[in-house]
Order: sequence, then structure tokens, then C-alpha cells
Amino acid sequence: METFRSVFELAFPLFLIMDPIANSTATLAILKDHPPWRQRRIIARELVIALVLALAFQFLGEWLLNLLDIEQSTLRVAGGIILFIISLKLIFPEEHGAVDEYESEPFIVPIATPLIAGPTLLAAVMLYAHRDSNTLLLSGALLLAWAATLGIMLLFVSLKDVLGQKGARAAERLMGLILILLAVQMLEEGVRMFLEGM
Repeated sequence: METFRSVFELAFPLFLIMDPIANSTATLAILKDHPPWRQRRIIARELVIALVLALAFQFLGEWLLNLLDIEQSTLRVAGGIILFIISLKLIFPEEHGAVDEYESEPFIVPIATPLIAGPTLLAAVMLYAHRDSNTLLLSGALLLAWAATLGIMLLFVSLKDVLGQKGARAAERLMGLILILLAVQMLEEGVRMFLEGM
């Protein structure tokens, strides 16, 4: 019972950081041109990639950043720039021109990272790994938070039909605005961390 409570205490903040409700809206806006079955398949694939990234950062993140001499501020600024570009495309979608297979179906970027396994989640995983020596406990918490996120995001594919085309378009624009705020916040945090580290 004590172990389960410890896992839940670690999983809950990780689940909040993954933010499946907000990310579901953004993901469905990105995948709007795909049928529901394809959306579910892409979401499942991208979340598996996000889980692999999070587990990799749990065990290798601090070593990798030290090896490449990459600061936390750099991760946040890079994530903010990527999110900002994505949000602009959501608010001002291109109405003309064909897109190729790579552009029409995202791979790793932007769903797996930075939406799910973004700088905040990766930093939190590294922080917990550094603070807690029980790697199995953190891995279990990460898996629990990931499973809940996967379930909610797959459920949102079915709920999109309830919103309708106009509702989905409005949610897409709204999510774009929210992503701009998140992107700017990431950039501000990255710049602040950089200035504090000088």
C-alpha cells in the first residue's frame, strides 16, 4: 500500500505535466485530415515514442546533457520556438498547396515532443531520478501517468465528432492561442534560467 501511494504521488504531477486534455485538442487539430482510426494509430505511436524519450531521460538524461554541454535553458527555448511555430499554423492554417506525406502525418515532432515529452516533463523526470534512488518506483509512476494520458487522448478522438466541424475549428483556433501562451512562457523560462545561470 505504501509503495502504491508513492507511485501515485509521483505519477500525479507527471500526469498533470503531460496535460492530456489540452494536448488532445492540439493533437486532433494537427491530425484533422486523417480518419479516426488513423488518428488513434498515430496517437498511440507518438505516445509510445514519448514514453521511450521520458524513460531515456530518466536513465541517461543528465549524462547526455552534460556530455553535449546542453543547459536546461536551451531545452526550454528550443521547445518554446517549436511550439510557437506549431501554434501559428493552427491559428493561420494554409488553405492552399498540397502537403507531402511527412508534413501530413507528424512523426516524433510535434506530438511526441514537445507536446507530450516536452522540456518540462523531461526536466521533471530527470529531477525525480536525481532525487529518488528507486528507479523502479519512478518508472512505475511514469508508466501510470502515461497510460492515463493515452486513454484520455484516444477517448478524445471519439468526442471530436460530438463537437462537429465548426466546434472543432473553433477549438483548433483556441488551442493555437493557448499554445502561443505556452510557447512564450517556455521562452521566458528559458531566458530567465539562462540569465540566472550567468
